[in-house]
Amino acid sequence: MPKKALRRDLLARRRAMDQATWQTASGSAQQRLADLELFQQAACIALYSPIQQEVDTELLFATARAAGKRVLYPLVCDNNLQFREVTETGQRTAGAFGILEPCRLGEDHTLETVDLIVVPGVAFDLQGHRIGFGKGYYDRCLSQLQKHGILVGLCHDFQLLEQIPAEGHDIRMQYIVTDKRIVQVVTGSLPD
Repeated sequence: MPKKALRRDLLARRRAMDQATWQTASGSAQQRLADLELFQQAACIALYSPIQQEVDTELLFATARAAGKRVLYPLVCDNNLQFREVTETGQRTAGAFGILEPCRLGEDHTLETVDLIVVPGVAFDLQGHRIGFGKGYYDRCLSQLQKHGILVGLCHDFQLLEQIPAEGHDIRMQYIVTDKRIVQVVTGSLPD
């Protein structure tokens, strides 16, 4: 199925989730990620602010901050993403596309210093490929780095497919975490 059709179908399915189902799935996916050693050992984590029933990240934020970790969130600047540290949830306001973003007056941080980057997506596959909203912000941002932390796709289980269309410039995830499973792209699924 072409990317455009997959994006349309999965976004519709995500938007159709009722609040209780979304909260339960979001909580399960976040807890799976928070329980991973790669999350626990990370000193600096980049999260996203969810839209349109994406897996929430508030539990991850609270867990990271309680453990003394630095947490960065993206904001759209022109055609790129910048990342800024957030120490309280109230430090984000609606920005581009209605997404909560950190204050524009803060200091930019490079992703090259981040240990773990949690990436949103409309679809992921077992090879680590990702389909986003189609604007290319994360692919552009990550492709410009010499190095970056571990990339984790966070999604509802129905968004993780066997295979999706991929292009040469797509940045692959190293892990995919859903409400039902964890996939380590290099070696396959990890047991629950």
